[in-house]
Amino acid sequence: MLDIQAALEAEFRLTAAQVSSTVALIDGGNTIPFIARYRKEATGGVDDATLRGLDERLAYLRKLEERKAEVLRLIDDQGKLTPELRCEIEDADTSRRVEDLYKPFKKKRVTRASMARGAGLQPLADIILAQSPSSGDPPGVAAGYVNPEKGYPTPDDALRGALDIIAETVADDAGHIAILRDFTRKRGVIASSAADDDEKNVFEKYFGLAEPVTAIPGYRTLAINRGEKLGKLRVKLQTDARLALGILNHRVVKEGGAFAELLESALDDSYRRLIAPSLEREVRGELTERAERDAIRLFARNLEKLLLARPTRGARVIAIDPGYRTGCKVAVLDELGKLLDYATIYPTPPKSDIRGSEAELERLATLHGINIIAIGNGTGGSETEAAVAAFIERSGLAIKYTIVNEDGASVYSASKLASEEYPDLDVTTRGAISLGRRLQDPLAELVKIPPKSIGVGQYQHDLNQGELERALAEVVESVVNRVGVDLNTASASLLGYVAGIGPALARNIVAYREANGAFTDRRQLMKVPKLGVKAFGQCAGFLRVVGGVNPLDATGAHPESYPAAMEILKRAGVKPQELTRGGAPDIARRVGDLAKLAEETGVGLPTLNDILSEIAKPGRDPRDDAPPALFNRSVRSIDDLAPGMEMTGIIRNVVDFGAFVDIGVKRQGLVHIANMSSRYVRHPSEVVAVGDTVTVWVREVDKARMRISLTMVKDEA
Repeated sequence: MLDIQAALEAEFRLTAAQVSSTVALIDGGNTIPFIARYRKEATGGVDDATLRGLDERLAYLRKLEERKAEVLRLIDDQGKLTPELRCEIEDADTSRRVEDLYKPFKKKRVTRASMARGAGLQPLADIILAQSPSSGDPPGVAAGYVNPEKGYPTPDDALRGALDIIAETVADDAGHIAILRDFTRKRGVIASSAADDDEKNVFEKYFGLAEPVTAIPGYRTLAINRGEKLGKLRVKLQTDARLALGILNHRVVKEGGAFAELLESALDDSYRRLIAPSLEREVRGELTERAERDAIRLFARNLEKLLLARPTRGARVIAIDPGYRTGCKVAVLDELGKLLDYATIYPTPPKSDIRGSEAELERLATLHGINIIAIGNGTGGSETEAAVAAFIERSGLAIKYTIVNEDGASVYSASKLASEEYPDLDVTTRGAISLGRRLQDPLAELVKIPPKSIGVGQYQHDLNQGELERALAEVVESVVNRVGVDLNTASASLLGYVAGIGPALARNIVAYREANGAFTDRRQLMKVPKLGVKAFGQCAGFLRVVGGVNPLDATGAHPESYPAAMEILKRAGVKPQELTRGGAPDIARRVGDLAKLAEETGVGLPTLNDILSEIAKPGRDPRDDAPPALFNRSVRSIDDLAPGMEMTGIIRNVVDFGAFVDIGVKRQGLVHIANMSSRYVRHPSEVVAVGDTVTVWVREVDKARMRISLTMVKDEA
């Protein structure tokens, strides 16, 4: 059987000790965030992404070994398991290879070949395949196998049945299929054409497409799959059948045999009727799997950047969810996201009540000490932005405004969670609250929305939904645990992503907090119903208690390391209370030889360095390294754009062929990958990420189709 340990060592370029320790930790029920953060000595400092990849691969290889054992048993039960076949199955390193080897032994539905076998024609097929020069004349040999009762009354009919058996036998041969699969992958061409006469077909760019399997990009695979599913495209995998048959003939047919011509016809039938259609489905399936995998990876990367967007601290916000007929819903939030007030204004058509809207905004801003206005970028956003900009200029108030991406806000506002938080408010007002909180703390608010509804990927509705949800949940979990969570302010949605907790325990934590007041010590978590020692060990280091009894509770140091942390503080002459006043930036210099200190305190050097980092800057938020929100813009309509204009915008989405940039004109502009840099760019993610603030120049404006082409290379404008 496959040596899983050795396979993981080779694939991830890790030592035997790293792999064995990591596998033991995973098997022990430890979460990936916990292993990555608090078991660096055991793993050798393997990062979060590698650990997740290893965990996934470990599960695959174990499942593969289980399948091998099952296949061996099934074949052995038939009395057909040879020593050679056993070795082939045991040495297989992919599930595809195992299934190829098992294919001849699978129970099949009724086929032409099975009917021929039932008529006793297998010996005749064996004679033809043996291609013995002394076999005699084909019709004469076949005469001994006629079976009128089973539908083979003549020698020609018997030969036909025997050739059906040969065609299926060849199609079931793992060796032949492996060679032809490789040929199809290397020489195949994906071709698409129009499936109807619709001149306005949005898939017209794919009419006449012919692209090698080896070169077609994932996003194009997903696009033609969608067109085919909608009945707008015909898609075919084209191969050179003549060359493929040449390969098959070379492997099977002997020159000069009496049955050579019959055998060649059986091979032709086998390839065209059985092998080619099967390989077309398989290769197209592989292309789709690869495209989905790449799309999910891109979605995950974009989501990670979005979740790591910098919070706008100290923001007292007026959040506006724009609209036309029903007006713009307004929510007023304090610095912690608490709802202070709400209203409706009508700066957009059909009412266009600019004066009344300005009066209400001034009242709310003055009454609640507002310093930022957040405007959703949905329907009516540009008109609302214009009204807000004019209001700020006229009022003279010290207020800035910014645009907030609305993707997913409607999903949250209509959710059970939103109705539980604000049962007396309508969905649009809840949406405005969510927009304001997105500005204040993007991570805390976005975790309330199903990740795939946030809109930072491509073709997300065409992807494997199970795989997409799993991958995106991992991203959210990774980011939440990297940032850390305030135990006394976090919602159940946020707590649910903390390592070792989950939705049920998260609700229990919130219920305990509401019943007993704020947590003052991490160890109070042990009093939460159903939160035992195991869960505490996994989650405690990621939960912060600010202003509690123990200053270390506000850091990322794990409670298991508190004795070492206290010894470090003692040796450095730092009182624990100093941690609440900005930390001890020079603590590493004060403690001296770190290797010796690690040995004396009983923790590894990686853990010691992490403790020192936490003491130096307790509660540091990694999101503070991200660019701040972009405030106030001068161009608000596509009519204001002209080629050559320089603009500042925010990357809203990164896809395989470019990036979409919000430049404040309602429609996002596209920077094609070819216009991202003067150098060659393999993928847009090499240059930009979601949330980046970028300088772009307008290349083209198609007002009729509402399309904006941008460039990040000034000379191309």
